[in-house]
Amino acid sequence: MPQHRTDADFLPLRPMTAEDVAAVMALEARAYPFPWTAAIFLDCLKHGHSGWVYEQDGQLQGYAMMMFVLDEMHLLNICIAPECQGQGLGSRFLKTLERIARTAKAETCFLEVRQSNFSAIRLYLNTGFNEVGIRKGYYPTEFGREDAMVMAKTLF
Repeated sequence: MPQHRTDADFLPLRPMTAEDVAAVMALEARAYPFPWTAAIFLDCLKHGHSGWVYEQDGQLQGYAMMMFVLDEMHLLNICIAPECQGQGLGSRFLKTLERIARTAKAETCFLEVRQSNFSAIRLYLNTGFNEVGIRKGYYPTEFGREDAMVMAKTLF
């Protein structure tokens, strides 16, 4: 039986703009040891990728960048402010992105996650994602490269 979701399950996201990139970069730098550059975010926006931000009380608490290809949504980057993690925000953010993807007629969502990022992997598994592959040497590390787990979720 399908789960009934209420509006409380979703976040009030708004589209990311170029004006958001400075705040996104500040959060990205706090959250990741190897952050994207501002140029990457701006290039994604320039090429029509779907960027979203979540703010509460005027503070950026999360963002995501998605790319749509045919009937697939690729979650390129997602971040929840470190001080907001572990409170269910990531799960609600993912549910909201999935609703956006369904509206865009995406049938499957794909993402990569560092194999060492156990909390993110747990979040993805708990929200219905499954491991579908490995990308060798996908992520930079301090002393080389780390594999990425490729995960997917059927949206319909």
